[in-house]
Amino acid sequence: MKNYLRSAAFVSALWAAPGGIAQTAAMVKYHATINDVKYVYGPASPVAHLKSGETLDTNTLDCFGNALKAPGDTLSMAKGDNPLTGPFYVDGAAPGDTLAIKILDLQVDGDTGIGAFAPGFGALNETNYTPMLHPPLPEKIWFYPINHADHTALFKALDSDFTVKIPLHPFFGCIGVAPANGEVRSSVVPAEFGGNMDAPEASVGNTVYLPVNVAGGLLYIGDGHAAMGDGEVAGTAIEVPLHARIEVTVIKGQTIKWPRFENETAIMALGAYRPLDDCLRIAFTELVAWIHQDYGLSELDAYELLSKVAKIHLDEMVDPNYVVVASIEKRYLPEKKK
Repeated sequence: MKNYLRSAAFVSALWAAPGGIAQTAAMVKYHATINDVKYVYGPASPVAHLKSGETLDTNTLDCFGNALKAPGDTLSMAKGDNPLTGPFYVDGAAPGDTLAIKILDLQVDGDTGIGAFAPGFGALNETNYTPMLHPPLPEKIWFYPINHADHTALFKALDSDFTVKIPLHPFFGCIGVAPANGEVRSSVVPAEFGGNMDAPEASVGNTVYLPVNVAGGLLYIGDGHAAMGDGEVAGTAIEVPLHARIEVTVIKGQTIKWPRFENETAIMALGAYRPLDDCLRIAFTELVAWIHQDYGLSELDAYELLSKVAKIHLDEMVDPNYVVVASIEKRYLPEKKK
C-alpha cells in the first residue's frame, strides 16, 4: 500500500489523517492510531512498503495504547498490551537476509509518561515457577510529567511529597519482525525475532539488526520508553508514545539467529530466554560467533577475550523471557574483515 506524492500540501494532509501514508523519494511517512495497531508479531497485511535504504517517519503508542490520562484511570482501560505500529514490508528482504534498522531520531510524543505495576507482574512478584502465599501487590499507577526543555521526566512519590528528575533516554521497548514458519507471537514475549526486548540499546545512534524470516521481513515497532532502570524490575519503564525516524536497509545473504546492536564504539548481542543463565549463554554464544565471522578471531580466542573485557547489561527480567545484552568495545577487536 504505497502512494507516490508530488504535492507538499497533500503529503501534510495525508500524514495528519488516521492511518495516513506518504512517500517521497527517500522517506515514507505513516501515522498509526489505536484503530490500526497490532498486538502480535506475525503474518499481516503491511501498512506500508519501504525500499532498502529508505527512511521511515512514524509514531508509536505507549504500552497502554495511550489510554491512561489522569489519576483515577485504571489498567483495564487499555485494549491490550504493547500495541505495535506496522508491519512494514521491506522490498527485497527474503528469508536468510538481515534487516539493519538505524535509529535516527526518537522524540517523546506527549507531555506525560506512565509507570505502573499490576498484580502478578514484575520481578518481585510471584510467578508460576516461584509461587508464594502472600497476596499479589495491588495495582498502582504513577504519572510522570515530561519536561521537553531540559529532557527530564519527574518522578512524584505517591506516599510522600518526594520528587526527583530522571533524564530522558527514549528507546523502543518493542522492535521485531515476523517469526518464521507463519508463527504468531505475543507482543509481550521477546525471542529470536526481537519483540518486547525492552532494550535501551534500541535508541538513537544505534543500529538494530534483526533476522529476516519471511518475505519483506514485516517490521513492527512500539512500546516507547522515555527511561528505564536495569531489569525493569517493577514491570514498566516510563511508558510514552514516540515519534520516530529510522533508516531500514536489507543486508542480502547475511544470516543471524538473534537480534544484534551496533554503534560506533561497540557491538552487542542479545539473548532472550529463561532461566537467566541460559539467556546469558545465548548472548555470549552469539557475540563469539559475530567476532569470529566479522573480525577473524577464532571462537576460542574470542571466548577468552570476552572473559576479560566484555560487558553485560540485564535489560529486563519481568517478561516471560528475560533479556541480556553482551557487548564488547571495538577498540579491543582486530580490524573488521572486508
